[in-house]
Amino acid sequence: MEYIPAKHIVQNSHSAGHWFGIDYNMNIYRGCCHGCIYCDSRSACYGIQDFDIVQAKEDALRIIRDDLRRKTRTGVVGMGAMSDPYNPMEEKEQLTRHALELIHAFGFGVSIATKSSLILRDMDILKDIAQYAPVLLKITITAADDNLCKKVEPNAPVSSERFEAIRQLTEAGLFTGILLMPVLPFIEDTDENIMKIVEKAHKVNARFIYPAFGMTLRDIQRDWYYGKLIQ
Repeated sequence: MEYIPAKHIVQNSHSAGHWFGIDYNMNIYRGCCHGCIYCDSRSACYGIQDFDIVQAKEDALRIIRDDLRRKTRTGVVGMGAMSDPYNPMEEKEQLTRHALELIHAFGFGVSIATKSSLILRDMDILKDIAQYAPVLLKITITAADDNLCKKVEPNAPVSSERFEAIRQLTEAGLFTGILLMPVLPFIEDTDENIMKIVEKAHKVNARFIYPAFGMTLRDIQRDWYYGKLIQ
């Protein structure tokens, strides 16, 4: 695991209240190894070089503790905006799990976006937080079929694993649903794909589906996407 310096990790959200009620953003990791062909986080405006290499913020847990302690009011901490908090390295590093413990200790709520079933590991902490604050779990699924999923999100857990994670999370009483975004034009925007996702979401008792059709196409991200289409 490579580490990068950071001064602060829990930061005020620029769109507070508009994105599932998030008040703060937190990214413990930088970069992502899912290899999704559409990822907007590759765009030059974010300044992330070697995006496919996952790095962790150095001394992250101490910084998160200090950041939460300084907040004048509690709120919902969003995770997963720029990198998946449940990347494969998290299984060993457990930075996300320990960050959730800090969020719980300081009385904050949490909103998580992920493509990984590893989130099931932390159901115990999430259920504890849900006793007094919002817990919103957003599992990204854009392809109903695992074969298509492997083409657009080659290194991420397949869609069937994510549907099963949603089933277990909702059965545990946690507010969990699907981020249906981005829906790729001419690839995922068929009636068949969308309706299958809706049907499967119903079967696993997903509480919501939040869709976004189309995608951004900026500089580095655009070149990456077109290159993957050619392949």
